[in-house]
This record gives sequence, structure tokens and C-alpha cells, in this order.
Amino acid sequence: MSLSKVQLKLITSLLQKKYRKKHNLFMVEGIKGVQEFLNSKFEFFQLLTSDASIFLEVENRIVISENDLKKISNLKTPNKVVALFRIPEEDIIVNNGLIVALDEVNDPGNLGTIIRLCDWFGIDQLICSKNTVDCFNPKVVQASMGSLTRVSIIYTDLDKYLQQTKLPKFATIMDGENIYKTKLPKEGIIIMGNEANGIRSEILKLVTNKITIPRFGEFQKTESLNVATATAIVLNEFKRNS
Repeated sequence: MSLSKVQLKLITSLLQKKYRKKHNLFMVEGIKGVQEFLNSKFEFFQLLTSDASIFLEVENRIVISENDLKKISNLKTPNKVVALFRIPEEDIIVNNGLIVALDEVNDPGNLGTIIRLCDWFGIDQLICSKNTVDCFNPKVVQASMGSLTRVSIIYTDLDKYLQQTKLPKFATIMDGENIYKTKLPKEGIIIMGNEANGIRSEILKLVTNKITIPRFGEFQKTESLNVATATAIVLNEFKRNS
């Protein structure tokens, strides 16, 4: 079956945030990723596949040509299936346990990886500033590899949220206290900053603790760590200590 111009226009428009919000839909690609979302709380809308032998049990399934799949795919090499799901209403922030907060993280790959890390380390909530990349961006969905179904992601005014919460706030900066020598609690907010500019000064004024991952290289010239890499190290230390 060939996709109509209307169907094609709708699906390709979901590459842009404004149309995802307009239609309340987002895309998932690949057999494994689609299966994770089908088994989750996300509301299914439609499935399009170039392989007539897969997902036979799914209603509203359309078999399309390889050429049409290439037209709607966000991947260089399309992976047999694209599914559309409804964007759910955001959860309410629950102020307990460890929470990761992102201040204007812009790269979809970084956000997707951080979502996976939260899933791996048992972090239930990821709080994002309103300028952080959209978690339903296809590249974020792809990089999260299904973890988006298990981590609650909430976009909010980060400044206001940090002012209101009583949880301890940890900012990761270059000249903070050595994380390996810091007593780390079981509860708190771990704030990670923008890839190029770090954490905004107005956010830093609200933190209770400033920590850093020390450099061990002989020349000490590496400017910074990738934000997703730094998140992995910081989460490991919090979980190991607590």
C-alpha cells in the first residue's frame, strides 16, 4: 500500500516539535523500540511497516513499501517499522529520592543517553528546563532505546522549581568539591548543564553543593566532559555511596 500525501505530510511533520504538539503524536522506529512502547503505558496510534510478517497482532497496522518507509524514517537506514504514539500528559513532580535536573541540554543524543542512564541507575524522574531539547524528538527517542517508557520526564521553570523544593541541590561544575571525597545523600537533585555553557549563573545561586569530577590526566588540559558521560559518573557515585 502506498501512503497518501496527507499521511506522508502528517508523519514527516512529526520531525518538528510544533507539529508533534499540534497533533499530540510522536514517532518510534525499529522493531525493538516499537515493541517496548507497545508494552508500555503509552497510547498507540498507528504502525507502518515494510515487512508484512511482523506485528501481525497490532490493529491499525499498514504495510507500506520500502520507498515510503525511507520517506518517513529519520534514520539513514530505515529499520522495517515506524509507529506513532500519543504524547501523554506530564506527571507531577514528586520530591523524594534522587532526581536529575537538566539546564538547557540541547543535544538529542545527550538527552536520550541521559534518559537511559536514569533508567539504568533507578532514577524515576528527570526534570528539564523548558529550553532543554524535546524528549519526543525522534533522535532522543532513538537514543533512549526504550528507556523513555520507564522514566518520568517533566519540563518546568527550573529556577522556580529549585527555589521551591527543600531537597539538597548538587551542581556539577569544574571548580567544585571533589565528588570522590564528598558525602553524598540518598535524596537530592543532581543538576547537569548545557553542553557549551554549563549551568546558568542564576541556577548556581540556588544550589547547596557544588561538586566536580577531578581530572587525572597528566597535562590537565581537557576542558570538560560530555554531559552524558559526566551524568553517568555522577550517578554511579551517588548510588555507590548511598
